[in-house]
Amino acid sequence: MARKSLAGLSSDELYDLAREREEQEAAEAQEAVKAQIEELRNLRRETVARQRKELAAIDAEIRGLGGRAPRGKQRRSSGGSVTEHVYDIVSSAKKISTKDIKAELEQRGVVAKNLAQTLAYLKRQGKVASPSRSIYTPA
Repeated sequence: MARKSLAGLSSDELYDLAREREEQEAAEAQEAVKAQIEELRNLRRETVARQRKELAAIDAEIRGLGGRAPRGKQRRSSGGSVTEHVYDIVSSAKKISTKDIKAELEQRGVVAKNLAQTLAYLKRQGKVASPSRSIYTPA
């Protein structure tokens, strides 16, 4: 359909034309907002990555001086994961055996089927150390 001049359009046609233009502008504005949101999300990711690197460097320096680095964000849930419970038990004792860890977990009502794997994971993370077999200390 060929476009008529604005002077030759009826009021209904002018209204439809105006509504189309309004919808077009709204869609363009929405696309601009989406682009801005994506840009901000990318900026946030970069900032978080940079902050994590800086915190890791500071934590490494603290550990290098013989101190304990903060554990980071803690869950506020009532249960918590087995890993968190095991880490809490080991960090509260100077030296603890796997039997004592199992007993403490049972007291807390936590089932730890894979205690050996959990302790190995914590060792790889550098959170606990094992000076001798079946004995764990906080790192």
